[in-house]
Amino acid sequence: MSTPTRITHLIDGRPWTGTAERTSPVFNPATGEQTGVLDLASASLVDDVVKSAASAWEEWADASLAKRTGVLFAFRELLNDRKEDIAALITAEHGKVLSDALGEVNRGLEVAEFACGIPTLMRGGFSENASTNVDVYSIRQPLGVVAVISPFNFPAMVPMWFIPVAIACGNAVVLKPSEKDPSAALAIAALWKEAGLPDGVMQVVNGDKEAVDALLTHPDVKSVSFVGSTPIAKYVYETGTAQGKRVQALGGAKNHMLVLPDADLDLAADAAVNAGFGSAGERCMAISALVAVEPIADELISKIKDRMGKLVTGDGTRGCDMGPLVTSQHRDKVTSYLDAGVSEGATLVVDGRQDSYDSDGEGYFLAPTLFDNVKPGMSLYDDEIFGPVLSVVRVHSYDEGLKLINSNPYGNGTAIFTNDGGAARKFQRNVEVGMVGVNVPIPVPVSYYSFGGWKNSLFGDTHAHGMEGVQFFTRGKVVTSRWLDPSHGGLNLGFPQND
Repeated sequence: MSTPTRITHLIDGRPWTGTAERTSPVFNPATGEQTGVLDLASASLVDDVVKSAASAWEEWADASLAKRTGVLFAFRELLNDRKEDIAALITAEHGKVLSDALGEVNRGLEVAEFACGIPTLMRGGFSENASTNVDVYSIRQPLGVVAVISPFNFPAMVPMWFIPVAIACGNAVVLKPSEKDPSAALAIAALWKEAGLPDGVMQVVNGDKEAVDALLTHPDVKSVSFVGSTPIAKYVYETGTAQGKRVQALGGAKNHMLVLPDADLDLAADAAVNAGFGSAGERCMAISALVAVEPIADELISKIKDRMGKLVTGDGTRGCDMGPLVTSQHRDKVTSYLDAGVSEGATLVVDGRQDSYDSDGEGYFLAPTLFDNVKPGMSLYDDEIFGPVLSVVRVHSYDEGLKLINSNPYGNGTAIFTNDGGAARKFQRNVEVGMVGVNVPIPVPVSYYSFGGWKNSLFGDTHAHGMEGVQFFTRGKVVTSRWLDPSHGGLNLGFPQND
C-alpha cells in the first residue's frame, strides 16, 4: 500500500506550506485504500484567506472587461486541454466511471464558455433625456469576496457552476470543496493562475464545519453559493442571511419520472436506468421515483429489469457501467434502505447486494436496485437516498401522478415520458418543480439558462449560472446625471453662428 499523499489548501496561487492542526483521510472508493491526507482549515486560517482575497479583489474589480475576458478564454483552453487528467482525479476520489467524470468536466466547461461573454452579459441600460437634459443609466458592479461551498458528488462541475461567472463579474472567490474528493477542484483552481488570474482572486480552503461556519460569518464574505443536502442548505441560508449575506443554497431532491401509457416504453426504460443509476445515483438530478400510470407498470418494470441485468458494477477505471458509492458509511446507509423497504411492504425486484464486483480490494459497492409497489410514507419514497435505488410508484391516472409529484416537499427536477404533446405541455405548466424534462430524464439546463429547483430544493431566490448567476454575483446601480449645456460656458473658439 502506498503512502497517502498530502492534500492542502491553495492560497495566493500556491499550495499552503503550514502545518495543519487537523486532517482528514481521502479514500479511493473502488478499492477502500486511503490515498490522501487532507489538511483541514481552522477558522483563523479562513480569516487570513478571506482577507487576502479581499486585498486581491480590489485590483481585479478594476480590471477591464477585456482583461477579464482574456483570462476566461485562456482558462477555458487550459481546462479543455487537461480535462482527461481532471476526470481521472474525480474517478480516483469519487468513484464515478471515467466517462461520467469526463462528462462532468465538459458541463463545467460550458459555464466557462458562457462566462467568456461577460462584456455582453454585464451591459447596462441607458435612457437619454429621461427628464429635460437628464440621463438615467444602470450599471452592474461586483460584490467583493464570494464563497463557494461545493458537494462531493460533482467535485468539478458544481464549483464551475459558480466560479467562472463570479470571476468574470469581477469578484474574488474562496472555494471550500468537499473533504471527500478535493483534488479535482484544487487542480482546476490552479489553472486560473496559469490563465493569468492575479494571485488571491481564486483561493481554496479545505475543511469541515469549522471552515464553513467561518465563511458564513466572516464580515468580508459578501455572498455564499452552496450545493448539498436540504438540512445543510437550510442551515447555510439561515446563517448566511442572518449575517447580511446574499445566499443561494441548493438542497436535496426526490425526482419523479412520470410515464404515461402512450409513452415509448423502451425509451422510458432506457431513461429510467440511465437516470436512476448513473454516478451510482449520487446526483441531485437522479430519478429515484418512477411513477407508472397503469396499465403499463408490469411491462415497464420487466424492461427495466432486463436492462439492469446487463450492467457491470466496479472500478470506474475499468470500463464498468457504474462505480462505487463515495464512502463505506454512505454505502451502508444506502444499503439499510433495502431492508427497510421490504419491511415497509415494498417489493424488492432486483437486489443490488451481491458478492461480485469488477474491482480489486474492498470497494464501497452496491449494484443497481429496483423496488416495486412503493408508496408515500415509506422511507424509500420519503427520503433522498442518494444511491442506486429506483422505486416504482403505481398510479391510475395522469392527475394522480401530478398530484403525487406536487405534494412532495422537494421540487428539483422531474420528467414526463409521453407521445402526447398536449399532456406534456399541461405537465410542464402545472408541475411544481424547477427543472422539467419532456422525454428527457435528467433535465439539467445548458449553461446559458439557470440551474435550480423549487420548494425544499432551493433556499434563496437566485439559481446557478446563466443570467441569474450574473445577477447574483453583481449589484445593480442606477445613475441619474445632468450636465450643463456647453453654451453656458464663457469661452468659445468655435465658428460664430447666426441665430
